[in-house]
Amino acid sequence: MRGEPSCPKCGGRVRAPGLFADSWQCGVHGSVHPLQPVIPPSVEALGVVVNRARVPVWMPWPLPVGWLFSGVAYAGDDRSGGRATAVACSGPGPLGGPAELLLITEELGVGLGARFAGIEGPDPGPYMCVDRPPHAKVLAAGRPTPLWHVDAAPGDRAVYAGEARGLWLWAIIWPEASGLLMYDELVLTDLRDAGAEVDLLPCGAFSPRILS
Repeated sequence: MRGEPSCPKCGGRVRAPGLFADSWQCGVHGSVHPLQPVIPPSVEALGVVVNRARVPVWMPWPLPVGWLFSGVAYAGDDRSGGRATAVACSGPGPLGGPAELLLITEELGVGLGARFAGIEGPDPGPYMCVDRPPHAKVLAAGRPTPLWHVDAAPGDRAVYAGEARGLWLWAIIWPEASGLLMYDELVLTDLRDAGAEVDLLPCGAFSPRILS
């Protein structure tokens, strides 16, 4: 588990704002919104991210049968708030065996989704063919939201991306065959609007995917 903020694009060390820069700095990517240390999944940990987020914190709600909340992370700081959020869920895959799902929402250029997707970032646009019909759809806060397959991702995962509330929305699923989950039109809730229902969230073991 990381104990210090890191670059959302590469995971490298970042320098805090100081005399020569008023933003967090990565030696490779320059000014970034720092990825904060990931802490074990719990309702309390989720509450911290929800309260700091300036972007949606999407989660399938209700969770698919047998699925558990397995981690949360955000990029940002106390001054800027969370400019990207990542929620991990784990459960049985549609073809058997375990599956992992990461839902990431972020502002343009943050680069957290591309990092988890395993592609060159920071944004999915160059890898999506939006002139074709979408490959999947989710219902995000009651609105039908099309998602397109993201090309160039490693073969061990399925990656989809689209736009919800004017921000990038990524869905990344391991293993690749479990991408069938996205054909069921998942219902996503922004946990900033969920209220006391969050207290009933079933929590599982840490997802290794959100630590990568």
